[in-house]
Amino acid sequence: MWHLSHFSTSVCFFIFFFLLPHQTSCSITPISIDLINTTCDSCASESTIFDYGFCLASLQAIPISYATNLQGLAIIAMELAIENATSTVSGIIKLLSNGTFDQYTTLCLEDCLELYIDAIATLGNSIGTFLSGQYDIANVWLSSVMEGAKTCEGGFEEKAGGVYPLTKENYNLFQLCDIALCIIHMLSQPLPSY
Repeated sequence: MWHLSHFSTSVCFFIFFFLLPHQTSCSITPISIDLINTTCDSCASESTIFDYGFCLASLQAIPISYATNLQGLAIIAMELAIENATSTVSGIIKLLSNGTFDQYTTLCLEDCLELYIDAIATLGNSIGTFLSGQYDIANVWLSSVMEGAKTCEGGFEEKAGGVYPLTKENYNLFQLCDIALCIIHMLSQPLPSY
């Protein structure tokens, strides 16, 4: 699985050091806090499933998010989604190696493993298409990752009284993609004419 984390690290390095503006200090400024607050608030007002608190906590946890613009926040959300998916792949492999689950749950975990491995590649592609201005394609790919998280969770729900070992990971992946989707939607809106 080295190639997955290497991919994420390489993308992260490239984005943070070459594409986003350099800043010598990662201190929190009122402008950056306002950008994050405004972005999360706007997204939450457009959707009943969007989690404002999750958005705020996720974007504020990354120091570079205090020194960026709307495009940078979308990249940060997608990078966090890649980090979540990569970590989840490792977690699923550990869960499967324990051998403590029944056959049904084991099969669900194996399905989720495939979904999360696909999600990592899809998220990497989403970043590339976003950076090249192909917002529609990035939207489709991010939506497919969100659908994968729902599919993973839904598999466990099919068995009454089943175990739900990936609920938090599925929720986090879904919400991180939702943040990126919302920002892409904001960036796709035509500028107002005066």
